[in-house]
Amino acid sequence: MNKIAKTDIRHEGMRIGGEKVFTDAVIEVRYPYTDELVGTVPAGTAEHAARAFEIAANYKPKLTRYERSQILHRAGELIGERRDDLAKWLTLELGICHQHAIYETKRAQDVYQFAAAQALIDDGEIFSCDLTHNGKARKIYTKREPVRTISAITPFNHPLNMVSHKIAPSIATNNCMVCKPTERTPLTAIALADILYEAGLPPEMFQIVTGWPGDIGDEMMVNEHIDIITFTGGVPVGKLIAEKAGYKRQALELGGNDPLIVCNDLSEADLEKAATIAVAGATGNSGQRCTAIKRILVQESVAEKFVPLVLEKAKKIRFGDPQDPATELGCVIHADAAELFENRVFQAEKEGAKILYHPERQGALLPPIVVDHVRHDSELVMEETFGPVIPIVRVPDDDAEVMRISNSTPFGLSSGVCTNDLNRAIAYINGLDVGTCNIWEQPGYRIEMSPFGGIKDSGNAVKEGVIEAMKFFTNVKTYSLPWPE
Repeated sequence: MNKIAKTDIRHEGMRIGGEKVFTDAVIEVRYPYTDELVGTVPAGTAEHAARAFEIAANYKPKLTRYERSQILHRAGELIGERRDDLAKWLTLELGICHQHAIYETKRAQDVYQFAAAQALIDDGEIFSCDLTHNGKARKIYTKREPVRTISAITPFNHPLNMVSHKIAPSIATNNCMVCKPTERTPLTAIALADILYEAGLPPEMFQIVTGWPGDIGDEMMVNEHIDIITFTGGVPVGKLIAEKAGYKRQALELGGNDPLIVCNDLSEADLEKAATIAVAGATGNSGQRCTAIKRILVQESVAEKFVPLVLEKAKKIRFGDPQDPATELGCVIHADAAELFENRVFQAEKEGAKILYHPERQGALLPPIVVDHVRHDSELVMEETFGPVIPIVRVPDDDAEVMRISNSTPFGLSSGVCTNDLNRAIAYINGLDVGTCNIWEQPGYRIEMSPFGGIKDSGNAVKEGVIEAMKFFTNVKTYSLPWPE
Protein backbone atom coordinates (compact mmCIF):
# COMPACT_ATOMS: atom_id res chain seq x y z
CA MET A 1 0.00 0.00 0.00
CA ASN A 2 1.37 3.43 -0.95
CA LYS A 3 1.42 6.02 1.82
CA ILE A 4 0.37 9.53 0.76
CA ALA A 5 3.50 11.70 0.79
CA LYS A 6 3.17 15.13 2.40
CA THR A 7 4.43 16.65 -0.84
CA ASP A 8 1.43 15.03 -2.56
CA ILE A 9 -1.16 16.84 -0.45
CA ARG A 10 -2.83 19.62 -2.47
CA HIS A 11 -4.08 22.82 -0.86
CA GLU A 12 -6.21 24.39 -3.56
CA GLY A 13 -8.06 27.69 -3.80
CA MET A 14 -11.30 28.50 -5.56
CA ARG A 15 -11.00 29.90 -9.07
CA ILE A 16 -12.95 33.18 -9.13
CA GLY A 17 -12.44 35.76 -11.87
CA GLY A 18 -8.96 34.55 -12.71
CA GLU A 19 -7.78 34.56 -9.07
CA LYS A 20 -7.08 31.78 -6.59
CA VAL A 21 -9.25 32.51 -3.56
CA PHE A 22 -8.57 30.91 -0.17
CA THR A 23 -10.43 30.96 3.14
CA ASP A 24 -9.30 30.33 6.71
CA ALA A 25 -11.73 27.45 7.07
CA VAL A 26 -11.08 24.49 4.77
CA ILE A 27 -12.73 21.25 3.71
CA GLU A 28 -10.56 18.15 3.89
CA VAL A 29 -10.44 15.71 0.99
CA ARG A 30 -9.55 12.15 2.00
CA TYR A 31 -8.48 9.02 0.15
CA PRO A 32 -11.32 6.54 0.71
CA TYR A 33 -9.06 3.50 0.81
CA THR A 34 -7.00 4.64 3.82
CA ASP A 35 -8.84 7.80 4.96
CA GLU A 36 -5.55 9.71 4.57
CA LEU A 37 -5.68 13.43 3.86
CA VAL A 38 -4.93 14.16 0.20
CA GLY A 39 -5.97 17.80 -0.05
CA THR A 40 -7.97 20.75 1.15
CA VAL A 41 -10.23 23.27 -0.54
CA PRO A 42 -11.78 26.46 0.85
CA ALA A 43 -14.99 26.30 2.86
CA GLY A 44 -16.46 29.01 0.68
CA THR A 45 -19.63 30.95 1.49
CA ALA A 46 -22.61 32.39 -0.33
CA GLU A 47 -20.62 35.62 -0.78
CA HIS A 48 -17.97 33.81 -2.81
CA ALA A 49 -20.59 32.27 -5.09
CA ALA A 50 -22.39 35.62 -5.44
CA ARG A 51 -19.12 37.27 -6.48
CA ALA A 52 -18.49 34.59 -9.10
CA PHE A 53 -22.02 34.95 -10.52
CA GLU A 54 -21.64 38.72 -10.69
CA ILE A 55 -18.38 38.37 -12.62
CA ALA A 56 -19.98 35.86 -14.99
CA ALA A 57 -23.07 37.99 -15.57
CA ASN A 58 -21.03 41.10 -16.36
CA TYR A 59 -18.70 39.34 -18.79
CA LYS A 60 -19.79 39.11 -22.41
CA PRO A 61 -17.88 36.37 -24.26
CA LYS A 62 -16.74 37.34 -27.74
CA LEU A 63 -15.07 34.09 -28.81
CA THR A 64 -15.63 33.14 -32.44
CA ARG A 65 -16.75 29.62 -33.28
CA TYR A 66 -13.22 28.88 -34.44
CA GLU A 67 -11.72 30.14 -31.16
CA ARG A 68 -14.17 28.12 -29.07
CA SER A 69 -13.41 25.01 -31.09
CA GLN A 70 -9.67 25.51 -30.71
CA ILE A 71 -9.94 25.94 -26.92
CA LEU A 72 -12.03 22.79 -26.61
CA HIS A 73 -9.71 20.83 -28.89
CA ARG A 74 -6.66 21.94 -26.92
CA ALA A 75 -8.34 21.08 -23.60
CA GLY A 76 -8.87 17.53 -24.85
CA GLU A 77 -5.22 17.33 -25.87
CA LEU A 78 -4.06 18.55 -22.46
CA ILE A 79 -6.22 15.96 -20.70
CA GLY A 80 -4.52 13.30 -22.83
CA GLU A 81 -1.07 14.69 -22.07
CA ARG A 82 -1.81 14.73 -18.32
CA ARG A 83 -3.73 11.48 -18.25
CA ASP A 84 -1.57 9.78 -15.62
CA ASP A 85 -1.65 12.71 -13.21
CA LEU A 86 -5.40 13.22 -13.62
CA ALA A 87 -5.99 9.49 -13.12
CA LYS A 88 -3.82 9.53 -10.00
CA TRP A 89 -5.95 12.25 -8.44
CA LEU A 90 -9.21 10.66 -9.54
CA THR A 91 -8.08 7.58 -7.64
CA LEU A 92 -6.93 9.53 -4.58
CA GLU A 93 -10.09 11.59 -4.08
CA LEU A 94 -12.69 9.09 -5.34
CA GLY A 95 -11.08 5.74 -4.52
CA ILE A 96 -11.87 4.09 -7.86
CA CYS A 97 -9.16 1.85 -9.25
CA HIS A 98 -6.49 3.21 -11.59
CA GLN A 99 -7.97 1.35 -14.59
CA HIS A 100 -11.37 3.01 -14.13
CA ALA A 101 -9.70 6.39 -13.60
CA ILE A 102 -7.84 6.07 -16.92
CA TYR A 103 -11.14 5.22 -18.63
CA GLU A 104 -12.71 8.37 -17.19
CA THR A 105 -9.97 10.58 -18.68
CA LYS A 106 -10.60 9.05 -22.10
CA ARG A 107 -14.34 9.69 -21.83
CA ALA A 108 -13.67 13.31 -20.94
CA GLN A 109 -11.43 13.70 -23.98
CA ASP A 110 -14.34 12.56 -26.12
CA VAL A 111 -16.54 15.28 -24.64
CA TYR A 112 -14.11 18.01 -25.73
CA GLN A 113 -13.58 16.44 -29.15
CA PHE A 114 -17.33 16.37 -29.83
CA ALA A 115 -17.89 19.86 -28.41
CA ALA A 116 -15.02 21.24 -30.51
CA ALA A 117 -16.62 19.84 -33.66
CA GLN A 118 -20.13 20.93 -32.69
CA ALA A 119 -19.01 24.50 -31.96
CA LEU A 120 -18.26 24.92 -35.67
CA ILE A 121 -21.81 24.08 -36.74
CA ASP A 122 -24.36 26.87 -37.08
CA ASP A 123 -27.66 25.20 -36.23
CA GLY A 124 -29.87 28.11 -37.25
CA GLU A 125 -32.92 27.37 -39.41
CA ILE A 126 -34.60 29.11 -42.36
CA PHE A 127 -38.35 29.12 -43.02
CA SER A 128 -39.72 30.45 -46.30
CA CYS A 129 -42.96 32.42 -45.78
CA ASP A 130 -44.56 31.77 -49.19
CA LEU A 131 -45.84 28.36 -48.12
CA THR A 132 -49.53 29.14 -47.63
CA HIS A 133 -52.32 31.09 -49.24
CA ASN A 134 -51.50 33.83 -46.71
CA GLY A 135 -47.89 33.75 -47.83
CA LYS A 136 -45.50 36.68 -48.00
CA ALA A 137 -42.24 37.29 -49.77
CA ARG A 138 -40.19 36.90 -46.55
CA LYS A 139 -37.87 34.45 -44.86
CA ILE A 140 -37.80 33.67 -41.12
CA TYR A 141 -34.44 32.80 -39.55
CA THR A 142 -33.39 31.45 -36.18
CA LYS A 143 -30.16 31.94 -34.28
CA ARG A 144 -29.07 30.62 -30.91
CA GLU A 145 -27.75 33.03 -28.29
CA PRO A 146 -26.00 32.29 -24.99
CA VAL A 147 -27.74 32.97 -21.69
CA ARG A 148 -26.14 35.13 -19.01
CA THR A 149 -24.97 32.64 -16.42
CA ILE A 150 -25.16 28.90 -15.81
CA SER A 151 -24.94 27.36 -12.34
CA ALA A 152 -23.45 23.86 -12.41
CA ILE A 153 -23.64 21.56 -9.38
CA THR A 154 -21.75 18.32 -9.90
CA PRO A 155 -21.56 14.94 -8.08
CA PHE A 156 -18.70 12.94 -6.62
CA ASN A 157 -18.80 9.88 -8.87
CA HIS A 158 -17.37 11.33 -12.12
CA PRO A 159 -15.27 14.32 -11.00
CA LEU A 160 -13.75 14.85 -14.46
CA ASN A 161 -16.30 13.61 -16.98
CA MET A 162 -19.41 14.99 -15.31
CA VAL A 163 -17.91 18.47 -14.99
CA SER A 164 -16.74 18.20 -18.60
CA HIS A 165 -20.29 17.37 -19.72
CA LYS A 166 -21.40 20.70 -18.31
CA ILE A 167 -18.51 23.03 -19.16
CA ALA A 168 -17.71 21.83 -22.70
CA PRO A 169 -21.21 22.61 -24.12
CA SER A 170 -21.13 25.87 -22.16
CA ILE A 171 -17.89 26.92 -23.88
CA ALA A 172 -19.16 25.74 -27.26
CA THR A 173 -22.14 28.10 -26.93
CA ASN A 174 -20.15 31.10 -25.55
CA ASN A 175 -21.65 30.91 -22.07
CA CYS A 176 -20.31 31.69 -18.60
CA MET A 177 -20.54 29.00 -15.92
CA VAL A 178 -20.00 28.88 -12.18
CA CYS A 179 -19.43 25.32 -10.95
CA LYS A 180 -19.67 23.97 -7.43
CA PRO A 181 -18.19 20.47 -7.38
CA THR A 182 -19.14 18.23 -4.49
CA GLU A 183 -17.02 18.70 -1.36
CA ARG A 184 -16.06 15.01 -1.63
CA THR A 185 -14.15 15.26 -4.94
CA PRO A 186 -13.34 18.91 -5.74
CA LEU A 187 -9.66 18.61 -6.68
CA THR A 188 -10.21 17.23 -10.19
CA ALA A 189 -12.65 20.03 -11.10
CA ILE A 190 -10.05 22.61 -10.05
CA ALA A 191 -7.38 20.85 -12.13
CA LEU A 192 -9.78 20.89 -15.09
CA ALA A 193 -10.37 24.64 -14.69
CA ASP A 194 -6.61 25.23 -14.89
CA ILE A 195 -6.39 23.06 -18.00
CA LEU A 196 -9.13 25.13 -19.66
CA TYR A 197 -7.42 28.41 -18.78
CA GLU A 198 -4.17 27.05 -20.22
CA ALA A 199 -6.10 26.07 -23.36
CA GLY A 200 -7.09 29.73 -23.78
CA LEU A 201 -10.44 30.02 -22.02
CA PRO A 202 -11.08 33.42 -20.42
CA PRO A 203 -11.31 32.70 -16.67
CA GLU A 204 -14.61 34.57 -16.40
CA MET A 205 -16.22 31.83 -18.51
CA PHE A 206 -15.56 29.05 -15.98
CA GLN A 207 -15.21 29.62 -12.26
CA ILE A 208 -15.01 27.09 -9.43
CA VAL A 209 -16.42 27.71 -5.97
CA THR A 210 -16.18 25.20 -3.13
CA GLY A 211 -17.95 24.93 0.19
CA TRP A 212 -20.32 22.99 2.38
CA PRO A 213 -23.79 22.65 0.86
CA GLY A 214 -25.37 24.36 3.86
CA ASP A 215 -23.14 27.42 3.38
CA ILE A 216 -23.08 27.81 -0.39
CA GLY A 217 -25.82 25.60 -1.81
CA ASP A 218 -28.71 28.09 -1.74
CA GLU A 219 -26.71 30.71 -3.63
CA MET A 220 -26.10 28.18 -6.41
CA MET A 221 -29.89 27.88 -6.81
CA VAL A 222 -31.35 31.34 -6.18
CA ASN A 223 -28.73 33.93 -7.20
CA GLU A 224 -30.39 36.63 -9.31
CA HIS A 225 -27.88 36.28 -12.15
CA ILE A 226 -28.56 32.57 -12.77
CA ASP A 227 -30.50 31.73 -15.94
CA ILE A 228 -29.94 27.97 -15.93
CA ILE A 229 -29.14 25.39 -13.26
CA THR A 230 -27.62 22.12 -14.39
CA PHE A 231 -27.46 19.55 -11.60
CA THR A 232 -26.38 15.93 -11.43
CA GLY A 233 -26.85 14.13 -8.14
CA GLY A 234 -29.38 12.64 -5.77
CA VAL A 235 -33.16 12.81 -5.90
CA PRO A 236 -33.74 14.80 -2.67
CA VAL A 237 -31.39 17.62 -3.71
CA GLY A 238 -32.77 17.61 -7.25
CA LYS A 239 -36.30 18.08 -5.94
CA LEU A 240 -35.08 20.79 -3.55
CA ILE A 241 -33.59 22.66 -6.52
CA ALA A 242 -36.86 22.34 -8.43
CA GLU A 243 -38.67 23.80 -5.42
CA LYS A 244 -36.23 26.65 -4.69
CA ALA A 245 -35.18 27.66 -8.19
CA GLY A 246 -38.74 28.16 -9.40
CA TYR A 247 -38.80 29.90 -12.77
CA LYS A 248 -35.12 29.29 -13.60
CA ARG A 249 -34.49 26.72 -16.32
CA GLN A 250 -33.25 23.43 -14.84
CA ALA A 251 -31.60 20.26 -16.07
CA LEU A 252 -31.91 17.70 -13.28
CA GLU A 253 -30.08 14.39 -13.83
CA LEU A 254 -30.83 12.34 -10.74
CA GLY A 255 -30.56 8.72 -9.63
CA GLY A 256 -31.07 5.45 -11.42
CA ASN A 257 -32.03 1.88 -10.64
CA ASP A 258 -31.11 0.34 -13.92
CA PRO A 259 -32.05 -3.23 -14.83
CA LEU A 260 -30.30 -5.69 -17.08
CA ILE A 261 -33.03 -8.00 -18.35
CA VAL A 262 -31.87 -11.47 -19.39
CA CYS A 263 -34.46 -13.19 -21.59
CA ASN A 264 -35.17 -16.90 -21.91
CA ASP A 265 -34.33 -17.23 -25.62
CA LEU A 266 -30.58 -17.24 -25.02
CA SER A 267 -28.15 -20.08 -25.75
CA GLU A 268 -25.39 -21.00 -23.31
CA ALA A 269 -22.94 -18.86 -25.29
CA ASP A 270 -25.40 -15.95 -25.15
CA LEU A 271 -25.83 -16.39 -21.40
CA GLU A 272 -22.05 -16.20 -21.04
CA LYS A 273 -22.08 -12.92 -22.94
CA ALA A 274 -24.97 -11.61 -20.82
CA ALA A 275 -23.10 -12.53 -17.62
CA THR A 276 -20.06 -10.56 -18.80
CA ILE A 277 -22.25 -7.51 -19.42
CA ALA A 278 -23.95 -7.99 -16.03
CA VAL A 279 -20.79 -8.12 -13.94
CA ALA A 280 -19.01 -5.31 -15.80
CA GLY A 281 -22.10 -3.12 -15.65
CA ALA A 282 -22.59 -3.66 -11.91
CA THR A 283 -18.97 -3.07 -10.88
CA GLY A 284 -17.60 -0.40 -13.26
CA ASN A 285 -16.54 2.77 -11.41
CA SER A 286 -17.12 0.72 -8.21
CA GLY A 287 -20.81 0.60 -9.10
CA GLN A 288 -20.96 4.36 -8.59
CA ARG A 289 -22.76 5.29 -11.77
CA CYS A 290 -26.35 6.41 -12.00
CA THR A 291 -26.48 4.07 -15.01
CA ALA A 292 -24.77 1.10 -13.33
CA ILE A 293 -26.66 -2.21 -13.35
CA LYS A 294 -28.49 -2.14 -10.02
CA ARG A 295 -30.58 -5.28 -10.57
CA ILE A 296 -30.36 -8.24 -12.94
CA LEU A 297 -33.80 -9.51 -13.93
CA VAL A 298 -33.29 -13.00 -15.30
CA GLN A 299 -36.18 -15.13 -16.53
CA GLU A 300 -36.76 -18.29 -14.49
CA SER A 301 -36.14 -20.88 -17.19
CA VAL A 302 -32.55 -19.72 -17.81
CA ALA A 303 -31.66 -18.59 -14.27
CA GLU A 304 -30.05 -21.86 -13.16
CA LYS A 305 -27.62 -21.72 -16.09
CA PHE A 306 -27.05 -17.96 -15.87
CA VAL A 307 -26.34 -17.46 -12.16
CA PRO A 308 -23.19 -19.68 -12.00
CA LEU A 309 -21.71 -17.71 -14.91
CA VAL A 310 -22.22 -14.44 -13.03
CA LEU A 311 -20.70 -15.94 -9.89
CA GLU A 312 -17.67 -17.22 -11.79
CA LYS A 313 -16.97 -13.81 -13.34
CA ALA A 314 -17.49 -11.93 -10.08
CA LYS A 315 -15.00 -14.17 -8.28
CA LYS A 316 -12.34 -13.34 -10.87
CA ILE A 317 -12.46 -9.58 -10.18
CA ARG A 318 -9.31 -8.41 -8.46
CA PHE A 319 -10.34 -5.89 -5.82
CA GLY A 320 -8.13 -4.00 -3.39
CA ASP A 321 -5.58 -1.17 -3.44
CA PRO A 322 -6.99 1.36 -5.96
CA GLN A 323 -3.50 2.63 -6.83
CA ASP A 324 -2.26 -0.80 -7.90
CA PRO A 325 -2.50 -0.88 -11.73
CA ALA A 326 -3.59 -4.54 -11.57
CA THR A 327 -6.61 -3.78 -9.37
CA GLU A 328 -9.94 -4.08 -11.21
CA LEU A 329 -12.23 -2.76 -8.46
CA GLY A 330 -11.42 -0.05 -5.93
CA CYS A 331 -13.46 1.63 -3.19
CA VAL A 332 -16.77 3.35 -2.91
CA ILE A 333 -16.72 6.97 -1.78
CA HIS A 334 -16.52 6.32 1.99
CA ALA A 335 -16.93 3.61 4.62
CA ASP A 336 -20.43 4.71 5.68
CA ALA A 337 -21.70 4.20 2.13
CA ALA A 338 -20.07 0.77 1.93
CA GLU A 339 -21.68 -0.22 5.24
CA LEU A 340 -25.12 0.99 4.09
CA PHE A 341 -24.95 -1.09 0.91
CA GLU A 342 -23.68 -4.14 2.77
CA ASN A 343 -26.55 -3.80 5.27
CA ARG A 344 -29.04 -3.76 2.39
CA VAL A 345 -27.56 -7.08 1.25
CA PHE A 346 -28.02 -8.52 4.74
CA GLN A 347 -31.60 -7.24 4.82
CA ALA A 348 -32.29 -8.90 1.45
CA GLU A 349 -30.90 -12.14 2.91
CA LYS A 350 -33.36 -11.91 5.80
CA GLU A 351 -36.12 -11.59 3.20
CA GLY A 352 -35.06 -14.85 1.54
CA ALA A 353 -32.20 -13.91 -0.78
CA LYS A 354 -29.07 -16.08 -0.93
CA ILE A 355 -25.62 -14.49 -0.71
CA LEU A 356 -23.42 -16.48 -3.09
CA TYR A 357 -20.22 -14.45 -2.81
CA HIS A 358 -19.26 -11.89 -0.20
CA PRO A 359 -15.58 -11.41 0.61
CA GLU A 360 -14.99 -9.28 3.68
CA ARG A 361 -15.66 -5.55 3.47
CA GLN A 362 -12.75 -3.37 4.64
CA GLY A 363 -13.87 0.17 5.36
CA ALA A 364 -14.80 1.77 2.02
CA LEU A 365 -13.53 -1.27 0.10
CA LEU A 366 -16.71 -3.12 -0.81
CA PRO A 367 -16.07 -6.30 -2.80
CA PRO A 368 -18.33 -7.51 -5.63
CA ILE A 369 -21.17 -9.16 -3.68
CA VAL A 370 -23.36 -11.63 -5.61
CA VAL A 371 -26.88 -12.08 -4.21
CA ASP A 372 -29.40 -14.47 -5.80
CA HIS A 373 -33.17 -14.84 -5.28
CA VAL A 374 -33.54 -11.16 -4.36
CA ARG A 375 -37.17 -10.10 -4.04
CA HIS A 376 -38.03 -7.49 -6.64
CA ASP A 377 -39.46 -5.23 -3.93
CA SER A 378 -36.40 -5.50 -1.65
CA GLU A 379 -34.78 -2.22 -0.60
CA LEU A 380 -31.56 -3.50 -2.16
CA VAL A 381 -33.09 -3.17 -5.63
CA MET A 382 -35.82 -0.58 -5.06
CA GLU A 383 -33.41 2.07 -3.82
CA GLU A 384 -30.29 3.20 -5.68
CA THR A 385 -27.58 0.97 -4.21
CA PHE A 386 -24.51 2.90 -5.36
CA GLY A 387 -21.86 0.21 -5.07
CA PRO A 388 -20.56 -3.01 -6.69
CA VAL A 389 -23.38 -5.26 -5.49
CA ILE A 390 -24.65 -7.79 -8.08
CA PRO A 391 -28.29 -8.55 -7.17
CA ILE A 392 -30.11 -11.22 -9.18
CA VAL A 393 -33.90 -11.12 -9.29
CA ARG A 394 -35.55 -14.19 -10.81
CA VAL A 395 -38.59 -13.10 -12.84
CA PRO A 396 -41.32 -15.03 -14.69
CA ASP A 397 -41.08 -16.20 -18.29
CA ASP A 398 -43.59 -13.51 -19.16
CA ASP A 399 -42.26 -10.36 -20.78
CA ALA A 400 -45.24 -8.23 -19.78
CA GLU A 401 -44.71 -9.16 -16.12
CA VAL A 402 -40.97 -8.51 -16.41
CA MET A 403 -41.71 -5.03 -17.75
CA ARG A 404 -44.13 -4.43 -14.90
CA ILE A 405 -41.49 -5.44 -12.35
CA SER A 406 -38.83 -3.36 -14.10
CA ASN A 407 -41.11 -0.31 -14.15
CA SER A 408 -42.14 -0.70 -10.48
CA THR A 409 -39.37 1.46 -9.00
CA PRO A 410 -39.55 5.26 -8.75
CA PHE A 411 -36.65 5.56 -11.20
CA GLY A 412 -36.57 5.68 -15.00
CA LEU A 413 -33.04 6.26 -16.26
CA SER A 414 -31.52 3.45 -18.34
CA SER A 415 -31.92 -0.25 -19.05
CA GLY A 416 -30.30 -3.13 -20.89
CA VAL A 417 -31.98 -6.14 -22.47
CA CYS A 418 -30.36 -9.37 -23.67
CA THR A 419 -32.52 -11.09 -26.25
CA ASN A 420 -32.04 -12.36 -29.81
CA ASP A 421 -35.69 -11.89 -30.73
CA LEU A 422 -36.17 -8.60 -32.56
CA ASN A 423 -39.87 -8.43 -31.74
CA ARG A 424 -39.15 -8.88 -28.03
CA ALA A 425 -36.40 -6.27 -28.20
CA ILE A 426 -38.78 -3.76 -29.76
CA ALA A 427 -41.45 -4.59 -27.17
CA TYR A 428 -38.99 -3.84 -24.37
CA ILE A 429 -37.84 -0.61 -26.04
CA ASN A 430 -41.47 0.47 -26.22
CA GLY A 431 -42.54 -0.90 -22.85
CA LEU A 432 -39.80 0.16 -20.40
CA ASP A 433 -40.36 3.53 -18.69
CA VAL A 434 -36.79 4.79 -19.09
CA GLY A 435 -34.76 7.37 -20.94
CA THR A 436 -32.48 4.75 -22.54
CA CYS A 437 -32.91 1.10 -23.55
CA ASN A 438 -29.82 -0.71 -24.88
CA ILE A 439 -30.12 -4.13 -26.50
CA TRP A 440 -27.15 -6.41 -25.78
CA GLU A 441 -25.27 -3.71 -23.89
CA GLN A 442 -24.94 -2.19 -20.44
CA PRO A 443 -27.73 0.27 -19.51
CA GLY A 444 -25.20 3.08 -19.33
CA TYR A 445 -23.70 2.66 -22.79
CA ARG A 446 -23.63 5.83 -24.85
CA ILE A 447 -21.26 8.12 -26.66
CA GLU A 448 -20.63 11.51 -25.09
CA MET A 449 -22.57 13.23 -27.88
CA SER A 450 -25.78 11.16 -27.81
CA PRO A 451 -28.81 12.30 -25.76
CA PHE A 452 -28.84 11.07 -22.17
CA GLY A 453 -31.29 11.55 -19.31
CA GLY A 454 -34.16 10.01 -17.43
CA ILE A 455 -37.79 10.33 -16.43
CA LYS A 456 -39.73 9.86 -13.16
CA ASP A 457 -37.36 10.28 -10.18
CA SER A 458 -34.35 9.94 -12.50
CA GLY A 459 -34.75 13.48 -13.81
CA ASN A 460 -36.96 16.02 -15.48
CA ALA A 461 -36.41 14.52 -18.96
CA VAL A 462 -33.96 17.25 -19.98
CA LYS A 463 -31.22 15.46 -21.89
CA GLU A 464 -27.49 15.75 -21.46
CA GLY A 465 -24.93 14.83 -24.10
CA VAL A 466 -23.03 17.53 -25.97
CA ILE A 467 -25.65 18.35 -28.63
CA GLU A 468 -28.65 18.42 -26.28
CA ALA A 469 -26.78 20.44 -23.65
CA MET A 470 -25.75 23.03 -26.25
CA LYS A 471 -29.41 23.46 -27.20
CA PHE A 472 -30.42 23.72 -23.55
CA PHE A 473 -27.74 26.33 -22.81
CA THR A 474 -29.00 28.72 -25.49
CA ASN A 475 -32.04 30.84 -26.27
CA VAL A 476 -33.51 30.70 -29.77
CA LYS A 477 -34.02 34.10 -31.38
CA THR A 478 -36.27 34.34 -34.41
CA TYR A 479 -35.98 37.17 -36.96
CA SER A 480 -37.32 37.75 -40.46
CA LEU A 481 -36.40 39.71 -43.54
CA PRO A 482 -38.18 40.73 -46.73
CA TRP A 483 -37.25 38.26 -49.46
CA PRO A 484 -38.72 39.25 -52.81
CA GLU A 485 -38.37 36.61 -55.49
